[in-house]
Amino acid sequence: MVKRKLGALEKVEADLPNLQHKIRRDPKSYIEDFRAQHYQYESHREIFMAAPSAATDTGIISLRELIDFISHVADCYPEILKDFPQQLIDMLMQHHLVLEPELREKIVGSIVLLKKKDLLDSATLLHTLFPILITTPSKTLRALLFQKILSELRQANSKTTNHKLNRTMQTVLFNLVTSDRTSSKALWAIKITRELWKRQIWTDAKAVEVMKEAALSENEKVIVGGVRFFLGGDKEREDMEDESSDEETLDIGRLRHTLQINKKSKKKARVAEKAMATHKKKERKKNQPHPLNFSALHLLHDPQGFADSMFTKHLQSSRAKLNLEQKLLVLQLVSRLVGLHKLHIMSLYSYFQKFLTPRQPSVTSFLASLAQASHDLVPPDVLEPLIQKIANEFVSEASAGEVATAGLNAIREICVRQPLAMNETLLQDLVMYKKSKDKGVMMASKGLLSLYRDVGAQMLKKRDRGKEASMGLRSGEKEQRRFGQQDIGGIEGLELLEKWKEEERRKRREEKGLASDAEDDEDEEDDWAAWNIEDDDDSDDSGEWINVESDVEIELSDSEDEGKNRPSKKSKQDDAEAKEKEKEKEDAAQEAKLSTLATTRILTPADLAKLAELRAQASVESAVNGSRSRRAAQPAARHTDDPLTAAEIEGLASLSAGKATREERIAHAREGKPDREEHKSKEGRRRERKQEQGKSTTNKEKARRKNFLMTLGKAKSKNKRSLVETRAVLKAHHERQKRGGKRGNLGN
Repeated sequence: MVKRKLGALEKVEADLPNLQHKIRRDPKSYIEDFRAQHYQYESHREIFMAAPSAATDTGIISLRELIDFISHVADCYPEILKDFPQQLIDMLMQHHLVLEPELREKIVGSIVLLKKKDLLDSATLLHTLFPILITTPSKTLRALLFQKILSELRQANSKTTNHKLNRTMQTVLFNLVTSDRTSSKALWAIKITRELWKRQIWTDAKAVEVMKEAALSENEKVIVGGVRFFLGGDKEREDMEDESSDEETLDIGRLRHTLQINKKSKKKARVAEKAMATHKKKERKKNQPHPLNFSALHLLHDPQGFADSMFTKHLQSSRAKLNLEQKLLVLQLVSRLVGLHKLHIMSLYSYFQKFLTPRQPSVTSFLASLAQASHDLVPPDVLEPLIQKIANEFVSEASAGEVATAGLNAIREICVRQPLAMNETLLQDLVMYKKSKDKGVMMASKGLLSLYRDVGAQMLKKRDRGKEASMGLRSGEKEQRRFGQQDIGGIEGLELLEKWKEEERRKRREEKGLASDAEDDEDEEDDWAAWNIEDDDDSDDSGEWINVESDVEIELSDSEDEGKNRPSKKSKQDDAEAKEKEKEKEDAAQEAKLSTLATTRILTPADLAKLAELRAQASVESAVNGSRSRRAAQPAARHTDDPLTAAEIEGLASLSAGKATREERIAHAREGKPDREEHKSKEGRRRERKQEQGKSTTNKEKARRKNFLMTLGKAKSKNKRSLVETRAVLKAHHERQKRGGKRGNLGN
C-alpha cells in the first residue's frame, strides 16, 4: 500500500512541470486540472498547520512541490489564489522554527517569486522577512533572508530611487538600534546599511543617523560596527565604484568573429543580442553625469554632540567595556570629527597625556589621533604641553631612530594644523636633528624645518631660514600668523589662468605684427561666441581698468630720475638693495594685478575648463619639481578629509624594518616604470591578438614551445651514436620513406 502511494506521488510530481508549462500557454483550458492540484495543496496545508512538528516526510515533499507549482502559475489565476501569498506568510512567520529546511527555503523563494509577479508589494515582503532575520537561530536561513532583503532593496531602487520604501526600511532599522542598546540584533541593521551605502543605494543622512546610533550603543560588537562604517564606509564605496568602472569592456570584434566561425543557432543569437545590449548600457552609463556623493562624516546632523557623546561614553567613562583596539577605533573617529569639523572638546587633549610614551602599545595610533584632533582653532596653550611631552619622551640622542622619527613626524603633523603650538626654543632644538646619521630622523627634522620656513620663518635662526623665507621676511610677505586668522577666499589657480591669457595675447599680437603689450579682447569675444549674449566691448573700453603695473613703473622711473640728479654716488650694496626692492615691488604689483582678474572679467566656460586643466598640470609639476615650501604646504590641504594613519607617523621606520616580502620589494621597484607592452615586437603583438580572438597556433609554433627538458635526452643520445648506429638509423629512415611513412603499407 505504501509503495502504491509513493508511486502515485512520484507520478503527480512528474506531471506537475508538464502541467505548469501547459497552464502558462493556455490557462483557461487547464483550469480544472489546476483546481485539482489547488485542492490537494489546501488539504496538505490544513494537515500541516494542525500539527507542524508531526508532519510526515511524504506530506512535506508533496506540500513543497505543490507550493512551488502554484507560485509559478499564480499570476494566471489571481482570483483563485488571492489568499495564497498571505497563507505562505502565515506559515513562515508562525512555524519557521520547526519547518523542515528545504520546505522553509521553498516558502521563502515562493514569497519572493510572488513579489516579482506583482502579487505582493515590497513593503509587505520586507516586513515579513526582516523580523525572522533577527530572531531565527538558523544560520542558513539568516544568510538566505539577508541576501533576499538586499536583492529586493536593490531591485526596488534600480530604475529610480524608491524614497517611500527606503524611509520605511530606514525607520525599521533605526528603531531596531535604539529600542535595545545592549542587544546584538542591531548588527543586522549595520550590515544592511553598510552594504547599501557601499552600493550607493542609500546615500542620505537618514542612513548615517542609523549608524550614528549604532556607534552610541552599549554592545561592543555594535559599537565597533558603527565606528568602522564612519572610518571605512566611504573607502569601500570608492573601491566598489572603481571596480565597476574597471570591468572588462566587451570586445565587439571578437564577438563577431565567434559568431561567424561557430554554428549558428537561436540561442547564440540571443546571447549576442544580450551582450550587445549590456555593452550599450555601459556606454550610456559612462556618459551620464556623476552623482554627488557626500562623505558620511559630512552628513552628520550634530557632529559636536556626536563627538562629545562618543568621547564621554566610550573613552572617559569607567563603565566602558571596550578593549584597547576598540578604544583606538573610537578615538580615531572622535579625532577625525574634531579635525574635520573644527570642534572643541578640551578634555580630549588632557586624555592624551598618559598615552604619549614609547612604552605605550600602539603609541603611533595615539600620535596619529592627536594630530588629527588638532586644527587652527584649538588654543596653542592646550597643544604646547603635548608637543613638549612628545619631544621629551621621543626625541633625544639616546632614543632609537624609529622612536625619534615617530616623535618628530607627530610634532610636524600637529604643527601643520596649528603652527602656533610650537615655541621658538623647542623648534630650534628639533631642527638640529637634520644632521642626524639616521635617515628617518634626518628627513623628519627637515620636514619640520621646511614647514616652518613657510609658516613661521621668524622662529628659525637666520642660517636655517633659507633664501625664499629670508626674502619674504624682508619684504613683509611672510608675517606671523595670528590665532584664529583665516585665509581670504578666492579662486584657486587664478594666477595660472591670467598668466596663460597674457601669453596667448602676446603671441597673437606678435603674429599680427603689433606691439606685444597692447590690449586685445578678441579672446574673450571668441570664448563667448558660442553663447547668445551681446558682446559689451564698449563697456570694457570705456571703463579703462587701472593698470597697476604701469603705475609702479612710473613711480620707479621717478625715483631713478631723482637718484640721477643727486650728486652723491651709490655704493654697490645700495644698488643691490635698490634692485631687490624694485623686484619686490614688481612682484607685489603683479600679484595685485592677478588678484583682480575675477573682479574685472566674467570667466567664460572655456576659461573654467582651461583653469581646471592648468590646475592639474600645476599639481603634477609641483609634485615632481615643486619647491620645498610648496611641498610643506601641501599636507594642510591633504589632511582636511583624508585620515592620518600610524604608518605615516612611523615614516621610514616601517620601510627599514625589513619585513617586506620579495613580491612587495619587486612591486615597489617596478613602480613608476613604463609598461613593457608598448615595446613588444610586431610578431608578439600579432600572437597576442590571435590569442585574444580565440585562434589556434600552428604546429611549428607549438613545437617551438616544447619543453627543453623533453628534447634534451634525444639530443644527448644523438651525439653519442657510433657510425654503425648512425648508418642503421639512416637506413631505417630511408626505408620508412619508401613505404610511405611510419604507417605506410608494406604490401605496396
